[in-house]
Amino acid sequence: MRQASTAACKQAAGVIAPVVDFKRCEGKGDCAVVCPENVFEIRKIDDEDYQQLGMLHKFKLRVHGLQVAYTPNADACRACGLCVTACPERAITLARVK
Repeated sequence: MRQASTAACKQAAGVIAPVVDFKRCEGKGDCAVVCPENVFEIRKIDDEDYQQLGMLHKFKLRVHGLQVAYTPNADACRACGLCVTACPERAITLARVK
């Protein structure tokens, strides 16, 4: 398990947040393991998010137990980028908070 030091973080908390693409995420949890700020939570996809997906993506999610990564603590993100690197599906990007 890798952890980022405070020096490796590029921003103050709340400037950048991770964005998870539910069409790619398989809920494997690598992001949650490496995140030093505990930004991620792996859980069942919300019905509203599930309904917005196409048939192929819905099937893929069912195969993976309907588990995806959510970011309930996104405001704690310090943009270290470990989650982006750790995600085997390349489902996470970092974006400036609006």
